[in-house]
Amino acid sequence: MVFVSFFLAMVCLIYGLYTLRAEKRIKVKKRLALVIGEPISFKDREEEIPFSKRLLLPAWKAWKRTFRKRMPGDKTDKIELLLLQAGNPHGMSPVEYRLLQLLLYILLPLVFIGYGMLLSLPIGGAVFLGLIGFALAGVLPKFYLRQKAKARNIKGLKELPDVLDLLTVSLEAGLGFDSALSRVVMKKPGVLSSEFQRCLEEMRLGKTRREALSGIKDRLTFDEIKVLISHILQAEKLGIGMVQVLRVQSVEVREQRKQRAEETAMKAPIKMLFPLIIFIFPSLFVVLLGPAVIQFLETFQ
Repeated sequence: MVFVSFFLAMVCLIYGLYTLRAEKRIKVKKRLALVIGEPISFKDREEEIPFSKRLLLPAWKAWKRTFRKRMPGDKTDKIELLLLQAGNPHGMSPVEYRLLQLLLYILLPLVFIGYGMLLSLPIGGAVFLGLIGFALAGVLPKFYLRQKAKARNIKGLKELPDVLDLLTVSLEAGLGFDSALSRVVMKKPGVLSSEFQRCLEEMRLGKTRREALSGIKDRLTFDEIKVLISHILQAEKLGIGMVQVLRVQSVEVREQRKQRAEETAMKAPIKMLFPLIIFIFPSLFVVLLGPAVIQFLETFQ
């Protein structure tokens, strides 16, 4: 194992030195060409492009294109919805997410089996660890997306009252609903602003306001935003004043936030009870009753 590691390290070192020398030579040629005024040849331009972009990246794109054609449409839609709810982390597409999941299905069992072999476990134990790795490969990506979606919903819920106030003030100043949304997007960055910006872009591409606003309810899943979008669509359908609807919603959202804060405060003593019983009380008992117990044992001895 030591010889293999040493061999790989030497190969990487030699390749790095060769690459560094080639890059320096290309930079010198480029600077000379700029000073002299000679055009850089096509071969030199091709050498400037890294090996990963010349060969690996086109092969990766072709493989992704082939894999995308083989993925069923309903599965792609479900994965895309999960990614949108999570805020599209790392700019990941459904194909990349599926490829990452398949890679984990291969790597995690191998890692767990290798760890079991290092611990000198029997074959059955190593296979059991491999099954655990396989199960984790199926659970971890979805768990990560759910946690990101949950954090995004919490952040959007915190931003909702301020966004409603700014939207109400913009409408009261005489702006239209779309212009007020643009003002909110420009002045208040965050989760809700990004969703409203996506909504405006979808309307510019030809979607109706109802379809664009309904898409927000699919990407943000907390109840307050669903109620707000439903009231906005209903007010638009019935011709009710949008300012009045938003003002009422702002008051209700702030009242609900106050109630959630009171609920969290009421839960705090119960949550503190378990650390007190497990960690604080035993230490106090040792400090207070320890000397008495020692004297009691010495007396009876």
